[in-house]
Amino acid sequence: MIKILPDSFELGRAAAAAAAAVLRDAMARRGQARIIAATGASQFTFLKELAASPKLDWRRVEMFHLDEYVGLPITHGASFRRYLLERLIKPAGIGRYHLLDGEGDVREVCRRVGAELNAAPIDVAFVGIGENGHLAFNDPPADFKTEAPYLIVNLDEDCRRQQVGEGWFKNLSEVPQQAISMSIHQILEARKILCIVPDQRKAHAVKACLEGEISPAAPASILRTHPDVTFYLDKASSSLLDPEILAKRFGHPGKMQQARQTLGKPGHAN
Repeated sequence: MIKILPDSFELGRAAAAAAAAVLRDAMARRGQARIIAATGASQFTFLKELAASPKLDWRRVEMFHLDEYVGLPITHGASFRRYLLERLIKPAGIGRYHLLDGEGDVREVCRRVGAELNAAPIDVAFVGIGENGHLAFNDPPADFKTEAPYLIVNLDEDCRRQQVGEGWFKNLSEVPQQAISMSIHQILEARKILCIVPDQRKAHAVKACLEGEISPAAPASILRTHPDVTFYLDKASSSLLDPEILAKRFGHPGKMQQARQTLGKPGHAN
């Protein structure tokens, strides 16, 4: 399913409302909810709105996250552990969480957190799409086969340049060259996936993901194989999409008309 909102703020609000509903349903059925949380500039509004969701008992939520740089201290502004503590865990009051420590024995971290992750099903994964099409830190060409929960990956230059462009680092030399990343296989194990992708700079990656072949060259394209995934886009990130292809792949003629109204003519960047 694809949902296109006018801007990144409305996108974040809509995705947060949907996420909160999933968590409430899981807690009503099982007494708890297990989630995977993404990081990065694209998730700012979503996580702020989600943390402020009313009538959510965050003490019954268990959280895992997608990735972390190898060798980066938690005190660094780009640390994803710090990001999640400041933007989700502490504001929401999450009761149980598992952070990836990239400063120590990273293989042991992969093993230990991976074992916790696989102890029970994940209700929902919140993910984004990188400018190079990456999913978590699985840069192209991504490994679609490895079943290990977490991998140690080498970051490609496009991915590292994105981190500089978003202001997390001053220059390319500061960006770590390796990271711990949740595997593609593990992400797809979540019962539900919400893919939150605002901003014009993601438009080419969104087009490759939704319109191109499902391929390791476009890692996030694999999300189309999941039985319950919703893509949350805004006008900017969806601006290169072809409404005709969207309608054939994701919806009926009514949705095609809605896509036309939002996107404009096929191939036209609004």
